[in-house]
Parts: sequence; structure tokens; C-alpha cells
Amino acid sequence: MDKEPITIQGLEKLKVELDELKNIKRPKIVAAIAEARSHGDLKENAEYHAAKEQQAQMESRVIEINDIIARANVIDVTKVENNGNIIFGSTVTVQDLELNKKKTYKIVGKDEADISKNLIYFRSPIGKALIGKTLNEMVVVETPSGEKTFEILDIQYV
Repeated sequence: MDKEPITIQGLEKLKVELDELKNIKRPKIVAAIAEARSHGDLKENAEYHAAKEQQAQMESRVIEINDIIARANVIDVTKVENNGNIIFGSTVTVQDLELNKKKTYKIVGKDEADISKNLIYFRSPIGKALIGKTLNEMVVVETPSGEKTFEILDIQYV
């Protein structure tokens, strides 16, 4: 069982989701199953089957979160020596030289990565290109649509 790096915030978010699943959603689904059972014949009871499907999905997510937490290697970026380099957990502001736009990314583990929230996986092309770099350095990233060049404008360790 390989340990997976995760930020403190990512672990906390998973714990909140797990708590909500166990203490809020699970009782609601159990109540929905009980209600659907009271309607009689289960073979043709769409409400019952839908509630059972929800229960299966929810329980699967509970197992998945428990596994992620068990494998978590929590990294507190504020306590890691960085020498001014970009490291796991860093928040990095870059200038896209082609589009002349600033973007800010946080480098995270795979279970918390979400590009829509600018949380990028440290093993993604841009994550790999940024790790180890320093302020004002130019970074070339190979993407499926071609090369992108970024200038590192800011690095934060929060």
C-alpha cells in the first residue's frame, strides 16, 4: 500500500466529506429505504431500487475515502525546508507568456487535484515542470496542445 502525499487542507476536506456521508447522508438513505419498503412489493418498487443504488454509491465513497486517509502522507508545507524552490503544497503564481495572463496554482496530491479550482497534481505535466523551480524562472510545459511557457512570479508556502 503506497503512501500518497496530501496537504493538510486536502485531508481535512476528506474528513469533512466522510463525516457528512456517515452522519447526514447515510441516515437519510436508510430512512428512504425504510419508507420505500413500507410501500410493499420490492420487485417493482422504483423508489426502493433508487435508494439502494444511492446507498451502494455512498458506501463505495466511504470505503474510498477511508482508503485515501489510510494511505495519506500528510505534508505540512509550512514545515518543509524549501530554499525558495517550488515544493509539494506550494501556491505558485505564473505568467502565461503566450496568453499574457496570470494564473495561480496550488500543487497537491492526486486525491485533491481539481483543475477547476487551480489545484494541480504534482505529477501532472505542469506540476512536474514547476517542482524545484525558483522565482522568476521560465518553465516550459509540454501539453497535448503544444508547448506553453510560464514565468514564475510568486511562490507561497501556506
